Amino acid sequence: MENYTFNSFMLQIEGLNVDEASVYPVFFLLLSFYLFIMIANIGIVLLIILDRSLHQPMYLLFCNLPFNDILGNSVMLPCVLMDILQPPSERLISYYECVLQAFCSHMFGTTSHTVLMIMAFDRYVAICNPLRYSAIMTNRMVMKLTVSAWGVAFVLVGVLLGLTVRLNRCRTFIANTYCDNASLFKLSCESVVVNNIYGLTFTVVLLTASIGSIVLTYTRITVVCLTSKNKSLNSKALKTCSTHLFVYMIMFIFGKVNIVLHRFPEYSEYRKVCVILFHIVPGSLNPIIYGVQSKEMKRFLSKLFDSRKILSSS
Repeated sequence: MENYTFNSFMLQIEGLNVDEASVYPVFFLLLSFYLFIMIANIGIVLLIILDRSLHQPMYLLFCNLPFNDILGNSVMLPCVLMDILQPPSERLISYYECVLQAFCSHMFGTTSHTVLMIMAFDRYVAICNPLRYSAIMTNRMVMKLTVSAWGVAFVLVGVLLGLTVRLNRCRTFIANTYCDNASLFKLSCESVVVNNIYGLTFTVVLLTASIGSIVLTYTRITVVCLTSKNKSLNSKALKTCSTHLFVYMIMFIFGKVNIVLHRFPEYSEYRKVCVILFHIVPGSLNPIIYGVQSKEMKRFLSKLFDSRKILSSS
């Protein structure tokens, strides 16, 4: 029999169902990912801020990605790690903390799309209109694109959660590893038709804009490369665009699988794993992929390792 408690302040999170023998291996594995994501992404942000040679539109726009990865993983992973070490009956969270966690989680997912969209625009201008790149991609334009990416996400997610917090709650159990919008409105015994309609509209608009902008920009870039005899241009375009598309596809696949699996409660454990992978895989790969691609970043890292070798040998 389901437990009905109206508008309870405290909620219980199901968390990951881990065998007792696997608790510590899973805990230390996720902790390792979390530490790597924090160190790598904070390092990338600091490097871009401190190194004046990286104060270019491409790197300033890219800086949004590690910042978003830090935000998304800082909200989700510490809670998952603490819950793993606690018995299921003690995995509690306040309703307001849950709403904040859901807001940050959806901001992470939405901003991942909008940031990749503005990065695609930057690559489009750089490759298709290189002579006017510096005139178009000014500091003012970079600021406008950044504010737009975060502002659009804030408005979309704000409305999404606003429609959910208006509902009265009659349940207290979150059947997920952390709080998200779908888990929150499932606590209500009221009609959630409006929530489902807006959620579907939100997803369709975001995916249409995201996929549409990626397809249009990279189709145009492909046409330019095919018609150009400049091998240097083609090589640069292939290198930057392939890494960009790789990151986008990883984020897209894990994000959409999570949305689909929300409709199938019997696959809840697969959804939980997919949710965690959606956070940690892009967050782990972004600094590696873009760090390896950048000559400036590779030069900085080589200097860092060389200095460490000198210190260790002295």
